[in-house]
Amino acid sequence: MKELAYLNKFFIKYRWQLLPGVIFVVISNFFAVLPAQIIRLAFDLVTENISLYRLFNGFERQSLVLDIFGYSLLLFGGLVLLVSLIRGLFLFFMRQTIILTSRHIEYDLKNEIYGHYQKLSLAFFRRNNTGDLMNRVTEDVSRVRMYLGPAIMYTINTIVLFILVIIAMLNVNVKLAIYCLIPLPLLAVTIYYVNSIINQKSEQIQQRLSALSSFVQETFSGIRVVKSYVREESMREGFAKESEQYKEESLALVKVQAFFFPIMLLMVGLSTIITVYVGGLQVMDGKISSGNIAEFIVYVNQLTFPVTSLGWVTSLVQRAAASQKRINQFLKTVPEIINSNPNPLQINGAIQFENVSFRYPDTGIQALKNVSFEIKQGELLAIIGRTGSGKSTIANLIMRMYDVDEGVIKIDNQNIKFINLEDYRSQTGFVPQEVFLFSDTIAHNIAFGQDKLDMNAVENAAKNAAVYQNIIAFDKKFETFIGERGITLSGGQKQRVSIARAIIKEPQILIFDDCLSAVDTKTEEEILSNLGKVMRNKTSIIIAHRVSTIKNADKILVLEDGQIAEQGTHSYLMDKKGIYFELYEKQLLEEQQIS
Repeated sequence: MKELAYLNKFFIKYRWQLLPGVIFVVISNFFAVLPAQIIRLAFDLVTENISLYRLFNGFERQSLVLDIFGYSLLLFGGLVLLVSLIRGLFLFFMRQTIILTSRHIEYDLKNEIYGHYQKLSLAFFRRNNTGDLMNRVTEDVSRVRMYLGPAIMYTINTIVLFILVIIAMLNVNVKLAIYCLIPLPLLAVTIYYVNSIINQKSEQIQQRLSALSSFVQETFSGIRVVKSYVREESMREGFAKESEQYKEESLALVKVQAFFFPIMLLMVGLSTIITVYVGGLQVMDGKISSGNIAEFIVYVNQLTFPVTSLGWVTSLVQRAAASQKRINQFLKTVPEIINSNPNPLQINGAIQFENVSFRYPDTGIQALKNVSFEIKQGELLAIIGRTGSGKSTIANLIMRMYDVDEGVIKIDNQNIKFINLEDYRSQTGFVPQEVFLFSDTIAHNIAFGQDKLDMNAVENAAKNAAVYQNIIAFDKKFETFIGERGITLSGGQKQRVSIARAIIKEPQILIFDDCLSAVDTKTEEEILSNLGKVMRNKTSIIIAHRVSTIKNADKILVLEDGQIAEQGTHSYLMDKKGIYFELYEKQLLEEQQIS
């Protein structure tokens, strides 16, 4: 219950919805106890009237006694039916309050988890796979809701019914009540023992389910690769293996529950036998009537469902605790990147790196070492280097996806850690190396960062990204629906739609992280030409592998092993005849060979 204590704030929030539910539980159980007492009166009436009926044997009044006897039984039967109907009505009210409230809490919890996910930094998502993240906000929350609704409802119902039934039993005969309740301590010990087993197995099941979800999500995300390499059969075998492990864990839990329920019924059956035996002795001693035995049997049977439901409720609680523990692990994760300044921010676009060093926290790879450079407002900076030299790391640090380990990054002479992060990012356009498009129309993908859809702005952005002609060639033009991750578009089209999405923001700073690799040289020149017009007096950063992409930049950085090996203009670096010159000559030779 320690993990589930996190949910107490929701109980406080919805206390006025839950309180009537508890009252309805008490009222419904009050009417649940009444039928036993009516049956006792009816049973005693039968016993007494049989003797009276025989006493008037041969007399005309015998038929009158029979009529009265029949009407009395009908009256008692009608009372039992009426009481049951009233109880059913309050049970309906009980479910409408408690179960409905659990749905509200489920809604709040899902939104809280999703909101917290969005606050967490990029490093968190690199450490955790998507399937596990999804499972915690769906499957785990669903299991927690079963605790918030059915488990709590049946627990309260069981406790109230137990109290009312035991009070009723003690009022009839203390000795018989004690004997009837003897099996209950043994039942409590059994529940305690089985509890720990259920908890352990529930946690294992959730872990297996997360692994299964992750496997499925990864398979379908990479379905093109799977088909290209003809690995369908291998992936099916992998899925079957994951499913088998999940099945084994689930069956292990079912076996525990299968053992649990018969034990519950055995305890209840034992109470019934004790009731009949001890109650019979009490009747012979004249301490209770035979109707009281019938009353006690009804009481014992009324406890049958609550007692047997203890196993189910215990399972729900333990599985919810296991799920909430997993949820809490993420909810307790503190974001590494925090927006500490709520003050409005308007940026110009000057950027400074002062002795910046950075190591990725999840891998320990040293990406940058003592990097220093400056970009003035309106300048075009180009970054080039071999794979793994730290180019994309600079882009991530400028976007403040990570915080530096050493040194300072300044935006307009302000430390990036202390400016309004949301305002800063809203004025920065970023086109990542790995293009991501949503399952939506092309228009909505381009206008993703906008509060409302402005088709004129969307079309202009598409023209500047040199993708307009491709879009209008589609049957539905800008209303063309693209599949998951933009699977219906070519690589070059996806990159250009992603560029249009950044351009439409009219950002003060625009970062291209090697996003022109899938377009031809002519299209690249068109995009860069349009970019020069769009980003006039604004700061642009282009990360590229091709020297032809960046030769017109105001400043070029050449990275080597996380350090700046060279920097300057194209002509300066060519005259220097260093790393940049070698890259240029090599790429020029490759282009001549291809042509």
